[in-house]
Amino acid sequence: MKFYSIFLLSILLTKILIAQDNYEIQVYGSATQTKGSTMFESHTNFTFDGEKNSNDGVRPTHHAFHETVEITTGITNCFELGFYLFTNYTSPFGFQFVGTHIRPRVCAPQSWKLPIGLSLSAELGTQKAEYADDTWSLELRPIIDKQVKKFYWSFNPTLGVSLKSNQNNSTPVFEPNLKLAYQAFKNWNIGVEYFGATGKINNFEAIQNQQHALFLAFDMLNNTKWELNFGPGYGLTNSTDRFVFKMYFGRRINWKTKSTAAK
Repeated sequence: MKFYSIFLLSILLTKILIAQDNYEIQVYGSATQTKGSTMFESHTNFTFDGEKNSNDGVRPTHHAFHETVEITTGITNCFELGFYLFTNYTSPFGFQFVGTHIRPRVCAPQSWKLPIGLSLSAELGTQKAEYADDTWSLELRPIIDKQVKKFYWSFNPTLGVSLKSNQNNSTPVFEPNLKLAYQAFKNWNIGVEYFGATGKINNFEAIQNQQHALFLAFDMLNNTKWELNFGPGYGLTNSTDRFVFKMYFGRRINWKTKSTAAK
């Protein structure tokens, strides 16, 4: 009942909250997959109110349905490797394969006894020119987070680097992400997630050309096998999609445990 109540609440609040077109709308936590475990995730979002006209050859986002498959495996207890497959359905273009990314990530070991969680993600991949300005891109994502009793925060001061595009400009773009959450129920967090893109680090765009969005986010807690995050959001500038609903869920498999049990 709590799950259905939270899901209904997220729908009702879409009119009073302030999303961003993306294939993976997520603020990362610092922890990596443990050695011998794999997380299978589905990232789904639908743009109810987005860009209605093509922009520099990139197809509009209005009524775009994004589905991303992510598979992440723990190589060691401090290093993981992730793989993404992006798809898009937008009428009248139909269902399209958009691209793939690979993402290694390393985190600070617990033996360092840092007061915060700390990790670094590097995501490299390609996407079709019809759906992105950059056909090859690199994302560098430092991740800083902290759990303080029932409060949780995470900050991702991300840099996006264009490796191949029509503009041939590889100056990094600043794309900050922030999450603030509170454990309002025994097994659920309720929080706010912010996603931004301010422009090149040496020359920020005018505010109306930047992307800024807020999501209301619900996260399932205390489950070692399953994860779930969902919520609605609105763009805060004219350059941001106005209304998106996003959800991702995942299933974690511990191969080491299964192998031991089989013996």
